[in-house]
Amino acid sequence: MSFSEEAQSDVPLLSEKHSGIPGYLLEKARKAKVGVFETRTKPKASRNRLPVIPHGIDEQVFSDALGELGKQLGEENVERNDKPLRDGWYMEHPNTHDLMAVVDDEELVPSAIVYPGSTEEVQQIVLWANKYKIPINPISMGRNLGYGGAAPRVRGAVLVDLGRRMNKVLEISPEDYTCLLEPGVSFFALYEAIKEKGYDHLWVDVPDVGGGSVIGNTVDRGVGYTPYGDHWACHAGLEVVLPTGEVIRTGMGALPGNNTWQTFPYGFGPYSDGIFSQSNFGIVTKMGMTLMPNPGGYESFCYTFQKEEDLHQLIEIIRPLRIGNILENVAQLRHVTQSIAVSGRPRTDFYKGSDTIPSEVVHAVAATGPMGDYTWAYYGMSYGPPHIRQYKLSIVDAEFKKVAGARRIDPSTLPADEYFWARDRVAAGVPELQELRWVNWMPNGAHIAFSPVSPIRGSDATRLYDLAKKRHEEFGVDLFPAFCVGLREMHLIVELVYDRADPERRKAVLDCLRHLVDDAAALGYGEYRTHLVLMDQVAGTYNWNDGALMKFHEKLKDALDPNGIMAPGRCGIWPKKYRNRGWEMTKDSGENTQGDGVAPS
Repeated sequence: MSFSEEAQSDVPLLSEKHSGIPGYLLEKARKAKVGVFETRTKPKASRNRLPVIPHGIDEQVFSDALGELGKQLGEENVERNDKPLRDGWYMEHPNTHDLMAVVDDEELVPSAIVYPGSTEEVQQIVLWANKYKIPINPISMGRNLGYGGAAPRVRGAVLVDLGRRMNKVLEISPEDYTCLLEPGVSFFALYEAIKEKGYDHLWVDVPDVGGGSVIGNTVDRGVGYTPYGDHWACHAGLEVVLPTGEVIRTGMGALPGNNTWQTFPYGFGPYSDGIFSQSNFGIVTKMGMTLMPNPGGYESFCYTFQKEEDLHQLIEIIRPLRIGNILENVAQLRHVTQSIAVSGRPRTDFYKGSDTIPSEVVHAVAATGPMGDYTWAYYGMSYGPPHIRQYKLSIVDAEFKKVAGARRIDPSTLPADEYFWARDRVAAGVPELQELRWVNWMPNGAHIAFSPVSPIRGSDATRLYDLAKKRHEEFGVDLFPAFCVGLREMHLIVELVYDRADPERRKAVLDCLRHLVDDAAALGYGEYRTHLVLMDQVAGTYNWNDGALMKFHEKLKDALDPNGIMAPGRCGIWPKKYRNRGWEMTKDSGENTQGDGVAPS
């Protein structure tokens, strides 16, 4: 398919493909695709570094090994990654590389992709990998965009794509408000399955964009925007293939014939689920999730605040309201620049300078929009019957109106395509697609995130905001901050948007982010999640007591994965044969992703 043919092809539906779009979002997806390809100038990649072979493996041995695996899984389920790297876009994402690469496209690529159809076939792949000492990299669907997508940390690893053939909603319990899923079930698919069964009393908590895997998002500790927004806290029961091929079920699943696997997460003895989140200790092949009961009504609301310096007072107001559950879902306070970008229009429509977009330009643009000029916008949702909502909303109104110039936006004045309505749907458990429109801010738009965690205090918010603003000015990157407030912690999510076809801008963004990670750590703030190339640096900031936590992780890794085949380097955890061989990427190491090979077996 040529570049123009790809741009003009229709978006796959969920009824046609496990990674497709539900019918109700088809027109929006078509428009989003047009927007993506209108700003794309990056040529279709040619492959300059073929063949891709796992480190330490002879090419012929590898080819023979793939042939052996093809006989076990079916030849159609084993593919060499030797074709042009086609970027696609969110709804037609690649599993051959990182769509939003921040290093060269061909750095973080698998040698092959395999597609298991069952837990037993995942076991076969793991045993095969141990036999030949070949690294494997499991993904659920590969839509972890902004964090590395489907790419492996180790070039030449074999990608295990669980989503294509393991995509069943295995069970939905309308009585227990739970479900049991395979890795290829997206938030789109789970939502549609619940609607198809007529279970209107069940809600799904969804992230900003609904096309990702429920399992993938949850084990990476992603979040959503209803009271069930902490996805990891809402999971109940895992089935895991360990790096040596054994299969375990956690919690109540370890009891044969149990009937409470999705209703009670702990079981008996040590709680082991945690070692399978943000780790490389196993492949999750099934997961239970709790579902939210329909609250009997809901009402979205939005307030705007005029001054940048209102931030401190706002966070001080938000904290007791959030802890007291008057603000019931993840509180989101977004900066006006990001709100302008989410229109999907390119930056050049507003400003053509090479420096960061000036504040006066941002405010002049905002003043022409349906919400008028402002600096901060708070998006929230109140749940329950009308009289309950009114009670809570009156408290929120009185508190927010303490900020001079605060305005509550009347939703009836907003057009149907205004971003407010996307936030309304997401907070009501309805998967959306609108969020990533701000990536079109740059041609060949890509993004990577700075996401430190702090207490919910005005002083912390201003300290982090000032830090981010200073570094963004230094590196010439427009600032897109949003504060997302959980029950007792606050995430500052700063999206750094860049042209992935421009090596200078990729470097500027990565340099900016590397400084931000170290700056924040020096002030006591740690990242909660990060891109593949920053995992070593971020893991290195969690170094209390001479790095005791990483030493513990390495002991677990060596015990569970003696051959070092499972996703080496994920979250900074390296198997013994990779350690101290230059694989770790930090601010001081440069951007060599490959290290100095692996120790001989």
